[in-house]
Parts: sequence; C-alpha cells; structure tokens
Amino acid sequence: MVIVVLIRRFKCLTTECPAVTFAEQLPGLTRPHARHTPVLRDLLSRVAQVLAGRPGARLARRLGMTAAKDTLLRLLRTAALTGAGSVRVLGIDDFALLKGHTYATLLVDLEARWPIDVLPGREAAPVARWLAGHPEVQIICRDGASAYAEAARKAAPQAVRVADAWHLWNNLTKAVEKTVTSHYGCLRAAHQAAHQRGEPQPPAEPDGMLDGRGRPRRIVATIRERHRAVQELLTQGRSLRGISRDLDLDYCAVRRYARTADVDELLVMVTQRRTLLDDYKPYFYQRFAQGRRNASQLRREVRDQGIPGDRSVVNSYVRLLKQGTVTAPPPPALPKPRRALRWIMTRPDRLRPTRPSA
Repeated sequence: MVIVVLIRRFKCLTTECPAVTFAEQLPGLTRPHARHTPVLRDLLSRVAQVLAGRPGARLARRLGMTAAKDTLLRLLRTAALTGAGSVRVLGIDDFALLKGHTYATLLVDLEARWPIDVLPGREAAPVARWLAGHPEVQIICRDGASAYAEAARKAAPQAVRVADAWHLWNNLTKAVEKTVTSHYGCLRAAHQAAHQRGEPQPPAEPDGMLDGRGRPRRIVATIRERHRAVQELLTQGRSLRGISRDLDLDYCAVRRYARTADVDELLVMVTQRRTLLDDYKPYFYQRFAQGRRNASQLRREVRDQGIPGDRSVVNSYVRLLKQGTVTAPPPPALPKPRRALRWIMTRPDRLRPTRPSA
C-alpha cells in the first residue's frame, strides 16, 4: 500500500530565520528529517531490542519493514532505558567479556525473565551496593560463587538464597562424569566379558595403545611419563607453578596431572577414540576370513554403504589383519565416557533403543 500525502510548505518572512522554508507536519505520521514514521520507528525499535542487528534486519525484511542492521543498532542505542523497578526474585550470574581476563555480573528479574543490569567484575562489592538499593528483593538465585553469597549475606539478609537449577545439574553432571571416567576400566572389562566367546582371550584390538601400524603410540608413553614426573614432584612439596617451570609444561596441564591420581583417567580420551571403520570392522573381518585380502576390493564392496574416509584407512586395518594383530572378530565399539554419562543422566523412559556403538 502506498499513501500519498499532500502537505503545505511555508516560507518564513523573517530575514534572520535560518530555515527560510519549512513543511507542515502531521502529528503521529511525520517528523522533521525523519525517514520513518513514528509507528514504523517504534516497531523497528522493538525488533532491535529483541534481536539486535543482523537477526533483526532479517526479521524486519520478512515483515516488509526493510532496514539495515546499522539502522537497528542506532535505534537500539537511542532507545530510552527504563529502570529495574521492583524486583522480587533476582538471578545473579557472571559471564565473560574476554574469557580468562575480563568478567561481568548479570542481574536478571526471574519473574519477568528480563535482564535488568550489568555490573563490572564478579566481586562482592558491586553486587552488595546494588542489593542495598533494592531492599524489596525476597529471593536470590545464584551459582556457587562465594562472592555473590557474601554480597547477599551482607546487603540482603532478608532474602532467601537458593541455588540455580542449571548449576546444580551441571555440578552433578561433572561429578558423575568424573566417577565414570575413574571407573572406566570396570566398564572396559565388563564390555569385553559381555562380547567374549568361549575361553577368555586377549583383547581383540590394540585397545588404543597401538597405532594403525601396530606400534606403541607415543602419546600414551608421554602421558604416563608426565603424570609420573608431576606426582613425584608433588610428593617432594613442589608447587604447581614450580613444576610447570621445571617440566616446561603449561600450568593447566600440570594442574590436570596433579588432580588425577590414576593415569588411566587421562588415557581414556586418547585410547578410546572411535575411528571411521568401527561400524565396518566386523564386515571386513568376515570377508578377510573368507579369503578377500585385497584392501582396494574391500573398499569397493563397502563404498555403497557410505563408508567415510579414503582407502588409506581401509589399508591400515587390512594390514593389521595380515600381520595377525587382530585375531578375532572385533566386538562393538566401547562407548565413550560421555555416552555412558548420557545413559546415566537420562531418564529411563527417554532412552532410545539404539546400539551402544551407533
């Protein structure tokens, strides 16, 4: 729809007037030097407040209100800010402006589901000052940071402090994951026992300790040596910073070695990685036992099944078969700790009936 509006244009008779001429304005429809009507400007401002620049520009274009992302950002900057008003349930959490260096604190009205303020840093003093100016806060929902607990205890003693549900679930997940990782050897033994046929046999595969050519993996020996060195220096009373300098290792890596008592926990992610051939190894072993020993022919047979990767992956596995490193049909792939964690943390009625190796 196109609306044609005829307006009057006036001329100022005062010689000192800088405008000289000016046009008549229609209240609620036009404004001096405006490229949008007040109604359109208000709609674009609302879109900018929710979606900001590029997403807002895409939505406005679909709604027939074409506007550039920079236009929406300018409208967002010129929008009038409203006060927080009365807040009964307050949410407090920190976020990173520059991860590892600069942080800030976000305050959210949990009943209105709307952010109300951003405070510099994540210390107790700024939060305490804000709480002192809002005595109407009755419930404070926060994470486990001691700074926020101290601010709430000093500046808002009337408020009930509760833990954030997401942080509770996240802490529980980390604890369960650590337990699963530390007992991964039990999971590996149960997995092998469930898929063994007849008399107990040695592991059918190198179990991640050997590379594709059957040689010991260098990273496994490196992790074992570094873990042993860090643990020995800890028993001598050395600090983590000193160990980091002596061994020329990153501080975070030294801390990880120091906090892990069993080296097998560190080797889980290295030795239990799935390969591109895990779902096809039983078929390769069966065809190899039937006399098909050419890697290129085996590759062509499974090409239509959607096998990823190039022929070198198949060549490496066929080489292990020829060398006798793989002497039994490979069992289903051992699930990773994250997958076992997902099974534990998911309600039983929501678990999908899929194979562990899927």
